[in-house]
Amino acid sequence: MTTPAPSSAEKGERIAKVMARAGLCSRRDAEKWIAAGRVSINGKVLETPAVTVRDSDDVRVDGEPLPVADRARLWRFHKPKGLVTTHKDEKGRTTVFEMLPPEMPRVVSVGRLDLTSEGLLLLTNDGTLSRELEHPSRGWVRRYRVRVHGRVDPMALARLKKGVTVDGVRYSPIDAIIEGTTADGKEKGAAKSNVWVTVSLTEGKNREVRKVMEYLGLSVNRLIRVAYGPFQLGNLDPGAIEEVPRHVVRQQLGAATPAGLDKKRQRHEKTARETSEN
Repeated sequence: MTTPAPSSAEKGERIAKVMARAGLCSRRDAEKWIAAGRVSINGKVLETPAVTVRDSDDVRVDGEPLPVADRARLWRFHKPKGLVTTHKDEKGRTTVFEMLPPEMPRVVSVGRLDLTSEGLLLLTNDGTLSRELEHPSRGWVRRYRVRVHGRVDPMALARLKKGVTVDGVRYSPIDAIIEGTTADGKEKGAAKSNVWVTVSLTEGKNREVRKVMEYLGLSVNRLIRVAYGPFQLGNLDPGAIEEVPRHVVRQQLGAATPAGLDKKRQRHEKTARETSEN
């Protein structure tokens, strides 16, 4: 008889991950709080974050039990340019998270958009869901509208479909076409100095679009992400945020994934109730 593999509840999770999922802080901050002696498990103050926590454990921060984690949620945010996608910026620049409504729970981004980029940024209150959305195995296409300056060669854009190596970095196939085509399939505007190009890719490496365009002799003066997999920017205004309906998340991820995330929350709620009753 084959012994069933232990469930995630039986194996447990690292304490920093549990604290982050509860919405208290980031994993990095959780490690700092542990070092400061603010976190205990089953009455014992932790001295290291290298600890695995199970659902039955009584985790407390500053003597208080962890808050019950919210269900996994997802939002579409239209990031304006000029914001950095980080919780804390060492240069003091305004972050995406400082611009969110005060009633929002603590969220993390699904991927990033750099300072001067704009458009669709997905946000979630669950790190597990964030990693699921980012995972390369999904093969989701990120689509951008890119305004470039320079002489655009349609043939050079077409060659990007075979992939390209720039400064020793290999980029997977990229689909890039000049916006607007003639009836015979020829792209318009090849000789213009400023041209809008639609770029679709699956990897999304650091500054990938800008680096590839520069490789082609083009400078990017505007970059807007309009889609991340099945999620679209649509007519969302700059700075606006809108929650993705739960049934849509289920449809796109498969019913098992959100359900699996919520089962962890249900176990956490049960443990919290039992702890408060004792």
